[in-house]
Amino acid sequence: MGKKRKHSDALAPEKKEEEVAPERRKRTLSGWKEKKDDDEVKASESTAVFRNKEKVLVTCSRRISYRYRHLMLNVVDLLPHCKKDNKVESKSSNGATLNELVELKSCSSCMFFEVRKGKDLYLWMSKCPNGPSVKFLVNAVHTMEELKLTGNHLKGSRPILTFSSNFDKDAHWKLLKEMITQACSFCFLFYIFGIPKEHRKSKPYHDHVFVFSIVDDHIWFRNYQGRSLAFLGNPWRLNLASCVKPVKGTQGTASISVPHNELDKIARGGLDKMTLVEVGPRFCLNPIKIFGGSFGGPTLYENPFYISPNQIRAMEKKKKAGTFVKKVKAKTRRKMHELENPLEPDEFSEMWKE
Repeated sequence: MGKKRKHSDALAPEKKEEEVAPERRKRTLSGWKEKKDDDEVKASESTAVFRNKEKVLVTCSRRISYRYRHLMLNVVDLLPHCKKDNKVESKSSNGATLNELVELKSCSSCMFFEVRKGKDLYLWMSKCPNGPSVKFLVNAVHTMEELKLTGNHLKGSRPILTFSSNFDKDAHWKLLKEMITQACSFCFLFYIFGIPKEHRKSKPYHDHVFVFSIVDDHIWFRNYQGRSLAFLGNPWRLNLASCVKPVKGTQGTASISVPHNELDKIARGGLDKMTLVEVGPRFCLNPIKIFGGSFGGPTLYENPFYISPNQIRAMEKKKKAGTFVKKVKAKTRRKMHELENPLEPDEFSEMWKE
């Protein structure tokens, strides 16, 4: 009989090294981007980098009119980091219902379009779940569909937020602007209208501007496209822009001035080679109150110049009622005057009767 082989004599299987596939190159508008060694060093050094994961829930109340619904859809098209939800029915517990919806949708902010009496549109902006929140009355609404402006920009591109110098003029606007930097009140304009960097639905460049300006104690919103002046003289750029998906609802040609090649880029500070073309929509925000909580809580600021639409309609109704009362009084005065001053009998009134 042969001898049994010892286990120590058995050869251990050789471990094969796992082959890692090379990292895929990043594709940009100008071509394929090669990863440099500097990028690898920076990526290894900065392991924990802050990333803005802001998400906005956009919803509305029941019985909203078609015009206000179109405005809400225009805002949804401008904000790729928002989530649209169904209409909210309850009126008494709006705050609790909306805070629960925001939590279910994994959002951190909320825009709520509330319509009352089918005429008045109120816009709530809230930082959920702890606040603060602000309530606006929306006036001078003009949607993209009715404006039909020639401006256009890429859907999902990041905007540049600009504020007028009036925010530093008066004391209460200074307070509101200070609240912006301290994550209060009007930081919603940054949290809600500011698209997070490297968002999966956004484009990695800026080609339009959101303008917030104060006129007559109202905040006016405008949306402009940044277009280069050289675009008008180069018709071949239209072919490059025609393949880009425009914002839904905008009219006119797809005149996008975003450079697709390195040669088309405008140098920094070359603002004299740029022009602004309005895209839309337009609306005016009249601030009513700023609350410390989400959709309620202690009042931080109250607009002393605010007049509700109900009061305006009541004043107009009284004015019309006053004109009617004046007409009735004028008729009674005329009748009394005729009775007090009768006409003298005419000599020839019965001449032809004979």
